[in-house]
Amino acid sequence: MVGHSHDGKTQDVPRFINGSGDAIAGTVTRSPAKTVFLTLIYGGTLAALFCFTWPAFALFLATTAGVLCFGHSLGMHRRLIHHSFDCPLWLERGMVYHGTLVGLGGPFTMVYTHDMRDWAQRQPHCHDYFAHRSHFWKDAYWQLFCDIRLANPPAIEYEDSLVQDRFYKFIERWWMWQNLPWAVLFFMIGGWPFVFWGVCARVAACVTGHWLIGHFAHREGHQSWRVTTAGVQGYNVKFAGLITFGESWHNNHHAFPGSARIGLYAGEIDPGWWVLRAFERLGLAKNLKQPADLAPRPELERVMAIAPLPSGHAATSTALR
Repeated sequence: MVGHSHDGKTQDVPRFINGSGDAIAGTVTRSPAKTVFLTLIYGGTLAALFCFTWPAFALFLATTAGVLCFGHSLGMHRRLIHHSFDCPLWLERGMVYHGTLVGLGGPFTMVYTHDMRDWAQRQPHCHDYFAHRSHFWKDAYWQLFCDIRLANPPAIEYEDSLVQDRFYKFIERWWMWQNLPWAVLFFMIGGWPFVFWGVCARVAACVTGHWLIGHFAHREGHQSWRVTTAGVQGYNVKFAGLITFGESWHNNHHAFPGSARIGLYAGEIDPGWWVLRAFERLGLAKNLKQPADLAPRPELERVMAIAPLPSGHAATSTALR
């Protein structure tokens, strides 16, 4: 799962200690907790349509952008899961907390779900659940309302910095309730329109959008790279670069999972990377990894001719020559 080189470079964070599990044999079952949670969220979103106000809609746009960029993309994904940059612990915790407000899970859930999917997709074959191979509506039901139970899953070992963090344990245990204080605050400021738009519609947009990008990013589309040993390939969803804050350049991410920069080539908008560069200038982030900083991957091959990486960041690994 993890690439290494003689100079200590890695492609990803090694967490699975038993990579020989079976990625195919498993059962998809409905999750009562997810079903109740999302039923309430979608119900509140429907109510939002009947109490529209421009201030409430502005709150929806601002909070959605904030939790997706600061929380999900930078906090949960690029920092906590991939350790693709370094930052102070207080900033990491702040970003990860905002990541729970997206509505997908707490820090342990997000790490486990992400790493399990990545491990399965890197096998020669895996269950349709991991590959988003089912038809549109079945995949929606599976991903939004269900969990998968593998007959022989790999074992995962979280890093000590996560296991020993009481704050992360707290928000993991109560992640579905993290939006409640915000709902109370929004109600005090703007009544039910602020609650329905600032909480319900936001969570619905984030959770549904996350599934949609995952669905299309694993089926077909634009590719610059192919991981020859993986049964599931990643594809770039070009139109969504801005609204996903760079996360939709999923082919790039499959090729260089440890890179803090996901939009790598000309025209690939990556607002998350812009924020990280701003943090770097302010002294709040450092060691921002790019493909040149990662170990070579012999299994990585070009699919099409690619323009060079931006000036000053030329890659040096054999995968990019």
